[in-house]
Amino acid sequence: MVSASSSVREIERAALPNGIRIVTEAMPYVRSVSLGVWIGSGSRVEHGPENGISHFLEHMVFKGTKNRSAEEIARSVDSVGGGLDAFTSKELVSFNTKVLDEHLPFALDVLADLVLNPLFREQDIEKEKGVILEEIKMEADQPEFVLHEAFLSNFWKGHGLGKPILGTRETVKKFNSEALHGYYERVYTPKNILVTAAGNLDHGRIVDLIRDKFHVGERGTPPAASVPKSHAPIVLKKKDSLEQVHITLGVPAYPMAHELRFPMYVLNTVLGGGMSSRLFQNIREKQGLAYAVYSELNLFSDTGCLLVYAGTAAETAKQVVASVMEELRALKRDLITEEELRRAKDHLKGSLMLSLESTSSRMSNLARQEMYFDRFLSFDDMLEMIEAVRRDEVQLMAQEFFRTENIALAMLGRLGGIEVGREDLAC
Repeated sequence: MVSASSSVREIERAALPNGIRIVTEAMPYVRSVSLGVWIGSGSRVEHGPENGISHFLEHMVFKGTKNRSAEEIARSVDSVGGGLDAFTSKELVSFNTKVLDEHLPFALDVLADLVLNPLFREQDIEKEKGVILEEIKMEADQPEFVLHEAFLSNFWKGHGLGKPILGTRETVKKFNSEALHGYYERVYTPKNILVTAAGNLDHGRIVDLIRDKFHVGERGTPPAASVPKSHAPIVLKKKDSLEQVHITLGVPAYPMAHELRFPMYVLNTVLGGGMSSRLFQNIREKQGLAYAVYSELNLFSDTGCLLVYAGTAAETAKQVVASVMEELRALKRDLITEEELRRAKDHLKGSLMLSLESTSSRMSNLARQEMYFDRFLSFDDMLEMIEAVRRDEVQLMAQEFFRTENIALAMLGRLGGIEVGREDLAC
């Protein structure tokens, strides 16, 4: 048992004989329970023609199981006033629900049915291809998304982390029942399944319910994830139908569970993590060159990437790149101010507190900590780690991250005669 000191909380873990892991957090002061079934393999383990199959399979479980039709699945949690959702990421797939505590057994039965008993009928597969092809088209109409995908596909070239989660038109069109069943048997195996729950619950009762509902034997072996190698290309994609030039600049960063992740969080916050950040204040407020400008961290189990994004006019695109580079050089050259450090710490603390207010966010946090970390960190533990960050740690991290040879750049839009070389990314 792991007990947190900041409130009445209990985090408890268990494992069934078949390998399914269970983590719960009791929140007796609420009346809801959030449940999640997590599959520890996302799109990064797909190979070649499988690209997009994790996401496709996530859609298909809602098309019918051995016990429920698609309509019955849609009505199930709605009928008790709850919510039912799912998503696929690079490293995991999630099926989750939130209900009143009295409906916990029913909600768990629905989730178990979805995950363990999908049908994958050919007629349903053909219909869902149309839905996902439209989803791919919808994403293709969003330039920021297109640029992000173009950047990652070159940054982690040839690796699963660089492939689109949705797949491509070509791969999706070729999916069939045999392919889905084969991938499902390899990935949806008990040792690759985690169940988390947060809310008004009893750990022992949850474990008993899961033992009853998730009685499944070992299937195949989950595919191993290969370690990616990052690249630093300069990619210019011309698209004259756009009004802006969209810019993404990025460097390799630490993995999700790295011991220096908190100085990394502070670095990202100071650089572009909010309205008071250097990028926002300089590029938007002082120079008026962009409406949207920010930095973000894309972190995974064994690697990461710190990204800067900005959207600007064609005639100011190189000026924006130069301004971003100046901020990177300044972070390497000088210590951040005490005021910036304090502001970044308070921003991270506030964001952390707000992100853990609901049973749904607590349930997701349990999964993240179980999958990526060796131990469960209490709220107070995380606050202490944020508070311990020093200015010199942030500068050392900037010096390690922001190297000329590591900086990748992608631009999309009305590029005209714009040219960007390695000399423009000198750091």
